[in-house]
Amino acid sequence: MRALPLHLDAGSDVRHSLEQLAVAQNAGGFVLSVVGNLSQAAFACPGQAEPMVLSGELEIITLQGTLAPAGVHLHLSFSDGQCQVWGGHLEYGTLVLRGADLLVGLLTEAAPTPAQTTQRGLPRVEIAGLPGCPYTRRALRMLRTLGIPFVEIEPSGGESVPQLFIDGVPIGGYDALAELHSRGELDQLRGH
Repeated sequence: MRALPLHLDAGSDVRHSLEQLAVAQNAGGFVLSVVGNLSQAAFACPGQAEPMVLSGELEIITLQGTLAPAGVHLHLSFSDGQCQVWGGHLEYGTLVLRGADLLVGLLTEAAPTPAQTTQRGLPRVEIAGLPGCPYTRRALRMLRTLGIPFVEIEPSGGESVPQLFIDGVPIGGYDALAELHSRGELDQLRGH
């Protein structure tokens, strides 16, 4: 294992930053430690359809979980100004207030399998979405849960989101992805 320090400046999105690190390093690993504060925390609570978002001066208590080029699965706990503790699955929109320092343990280089990549060496699934869109979040969560590598791209103007593509072919949005999953047609895209 290789320990890698990561400093996040004010305004950094914690989840996005960790996803970028995993892609840049082409490696999987774990968050080993964290100290810092947040101006906003976005987190998904068990059994809730929508993430909660809290703002203020928030102190990070823990951040743990896994990261890989295909995505992250992280749990965040933090306290507010009244020392009330909150936590859940880390979502986009968790923003650093003044700074945060993390130590990430990277395990191995993540070599993609043929099932994960196109002939160009990129993930076969592309998704265009918006951070505030509940269907985008659901599609991203499904892809991560199923272990399907993907690349996030910018949505094309005026179309609804999410927009999903397999091998460059548009398949539709979240409902189309869920339908393919129910028929077992996403199994070939899973990482092994």
